Amino acid sequence: MTRWICRFVVALLAISALHVSCKRGDVFKIEGQLEGIEGDTLYLEHRGLAGIVKLDSVVLKGNGHFFMKQPAPLNPEFYQLRIGEQVALFAVDSTETLRVTANGNDLYHSFKVADSPSNDRLRRVDEHTVQATHAIEELKARHEAKEIDDNAFIEQLETLLNEYKEEASKIILGNPSSAAAYYAVFQKIGDYLVFDPYDRRDYAMFGAVATSWSRYYPETERTKHLYDFAMNALRTRRQHEQQNALLENIPVVEVPGLPDIELKGVNGERVSLSSLKGKTVLLDFVVYDAEFSPGHNMRLNTLYERYRSRGIEIYQVSFDPDEHFWKTSAANLPWITVRDPAAMNAALLSTYNVSVIPTTFVINREGDLVKRVEDYEQLTAAIEEVL
Repeated sequence: MTRWICRFVVALLAISALHVSCKRGDVFKIEGQLEGIEGDTLYLEHRGLAGIVKLDSVVLKGNGHFFMKQPAPLNPEFYQLRIGEQVALFAVDSTETLRVTANGNDLYHSFKVADSPSNDRLRRVDEHTVQATHAIEELKARHEAKEIDDNAFIEQLETLLNEYKEEASKIILGNPSSAAAYYAVFQKIGDYLVFDPYDRRDYAMFGAVATSWSRYYPETERTKHLYDFAMNALRTRRQHEQQNALLENIPVVEVPGLPDIELKGVNGERVSLSSLKGKTVLLDFVVYDAEFSPGHNMRLNTLYERYRSRGIEIYQVSFDPDEHFWKTSAANLPWITVRDPAAMNAALLSTYNVSVIPTTFVINREGDLVKRVEDYEQLTAAIEEVL
């Protein structure tokens, strides 16, 4: 019996080793023809969650033909071919052979993957993002040139974003388990995700992709990252909704004086409101993970650029529960931004009798509070009165 068991174990181990070796042998291949770049080095790189990693390279010969292979990913994964600073993105679904062509002098625009629906969808996402980015940049330029006012700018910006989301949503919902769907939900224009995971309407896209990836690619790194991201956004949004409901019952009473505020900024240094005495200050109470936040900060940025030279400053207090989210969102803002770690339970809200988020207080050069603004259509007029 013992000898039989030993033989069985040996046979089982041999089968397991064969199975592992087959798995390890699974590869994807990429071959193609690149014109006009004889002697240049072509790099194959992986675009993973931790960053870009170089996998392989080849010096291109006169005919521009190349061939590379790498271990196949466990889920749809993202790679790129690079020549110098030129990059062409593509996705790999499994153990497949991708056949590509391109002109080496214009790699991004000429790059094509033959007979690959997944890469066709990926290219469509990129094209929509580029088109939307250019349209928004043109709109911003018109606004800065004062060809359109603030209200028209916000209205047209929302239209452009909604048009983009409509096209991207078709790609996402058409195949939520695809590389293109994952890629689409994480697209950014400027520093902002186009699909806001903290917005109930946009969250549906993240939920659809996270559910589909959990079903088809369980336990993979990207699936875990997407699931954690989506669940954190859901918890934060629900918490924010509960806090908003509580705030509705707080009575609004004008602040008789001006209590000082001293909180930590993004770099960890404490900044006091009183240190800004001598300037006209907008004391702005916000939550960055709220639906209104991107549009709200765009309005503030417009005012800040217009009035900064006349001595205006913004002291923005965040009540976000997620410190990392706040730091990431606030990192590039040109004004002072601090955070109250007590979030929506902060005593500061009661001290200033804030019942609506966002709320802004206008403070004159002497440090006196002269105006509470909850309707932001009135903010420009309030600033003009003080200046």
